Amino acid sequence: MKKIIRVSNLKKKYKNSEVYAVDDISFDVEEGEFFSMLGPNGAGKTTTLSILNTTLLPTSGEVKISGLDVVTHSRKVREKIGVIFQSPSLDLKLTAEENIRFHSVLYDYIPFNYSFKNCPSKYKKRILELSDVLGLTNDLHKPLNEFSGGMKRKLEIIIGLIHQPKILYLDEPTIGLDPLTRSNLWDYLNLIRKKGDTTIFLTTHYIEESENSDHVMIINKGKIVSFGTPSQLKEDLIEEYTVISALNNEFLRQELLNQKLRFEGDGPFKVYIKENDLQSFFIKLKSKLSMVKVHNPTLEQVYLKIVGESNHVKD
Repeated sequence: MKKIIRVSNLKKKYKNSEVYAVDDISFDVEEGEFFSMLGPNGAGKTTTLSILNTTLLPTSGEVKISGLDVVTHSRKVREKIGVIFQSPSLDLKLTAEENIRFHSVLYDYIPFNYSFKNCPSKYKKRILELSDVLGLTNDLHKPLNEFSGGMKRKLEIIIGLIHQPKILYLDEPTIGLDPLTRSNLWDYLNLIRKKGDTTIFLTTHYIEESENSDHVMIINKGKIVSFGTPSQLKEDLIEEYTVISALNNEFLRQELLNQKLRFEGDGPFKVYIKENDLQSFFIKLKSKLSMVKVHNPTLEQVYLKIVGESNHVKD
């Protein structure tokens, strides 16, 4: 697969700071990938994302987007990216369409126009397509003071996607959204991934939103502390186990000993066994089970373990 984002030895130190906000990190993101960057407040997420979207200059290192250096070719990079910022970037004095048009000019997607009527047909078609999907078609020409928080978030999604970016940066995209709107947003984002080759780069506090990522990068104190697929991180750091009980727990205990399995408890038993080994395990059992609970680790458990451990490492 083509590497659409390449980060090499990236460092960023702010003026008057004694430490690096981003401290010599390197990683790649493949075209069409769903990539998540996680970390606690102050870990370097926002700094990294700001450099990737050209709004902040690095201290040293190299970042390339589609082969273009973010420092020397920042304008061309911006043509290829869409950004949904954590903080609102809307002008409340304009209508929804006027906000979209303003950003479309900044993205160099269309030339400046004073009216929607005189805009290029590609813009009109695109804006109607996106507003229809997100349910804002009847609100495009309304002022933003009539918009709810959820409607404004949907408008920012349209702004981020209007120019059909190769990369969509999502900085805490669902903060402030109700559960239904969050779900609808992710349904649509997954749809555009399947339809094309849009790369999604996510930072979020809702760690469950990263469960379906192709890769997860966890950073803390400016450094990468873990990298891999969600399943790899879970397998490496959190033990899988199954809780079982039987009508005759003493007999079950003997069976567990005979199978040389590691377990805890006097019944119910916590048996340390991977989920893909469960079928063969159950086939061998003669005990009549009265309870089975499979524990599958979550990405949030992995995240808390990694961040907790890295916070206790001495400098």
